[in-house]
Amino acid sequence: MANTYTQIYIHIVFTVKGRQNLIGKEWKESLHKYICGITKANGQKLLVINSMPDHVHILIGLTPDIALSDLVRDIKANSSRFINEQHWVQGRFQWQEGFGAFSCSHSQLEKVITYIQNQDKHHARKTFMEEYLNLLRRSGIQYDARYLFEPVNE
Repeated sequence: MANTYTQIYIHIVFTVKGRQNLIGKEWKESLHKYICGITKANGQKLLVINSMPDHVHILIGLTPDIALSDLVRDIKANSSRFINEQHWVQGRFQWQEGFGAFSCSHSQLEKVITYIQNQDKHHARKTFMEEYLNLLRRSGIQYDARYLFEPVNE
């Protein structure tokens, strides 16, 4: 798009269906590379990615030629297909419906990058749900707790 100039940074968070701990340490780097490839194939720039066993954080530079929901749909659909083709989990791997997306300014990039890179340390103190609710509150996002995520499989 000629003469279109944007600076849109989005922190995306989504979780494994049922918030199950299925993202194995032994293959998470391969998953991250695959998601980076999906993002690049969609013409977007992935700045940082990290995951915990039950969720993923991605920071992207979003261009205005794709809808965020279309990008996340492609990331989730293609990465779940990849995980299933690799047989990394027993049964069928799925991401949960929906996602969180939080904008950040250029001046906050380093802070968000560090936050995403330090997920292991962060989750030694907070659960995913505590983290996610905090992100929603800090962003001023109204939510209905009944519809945040599907129940955890017990």
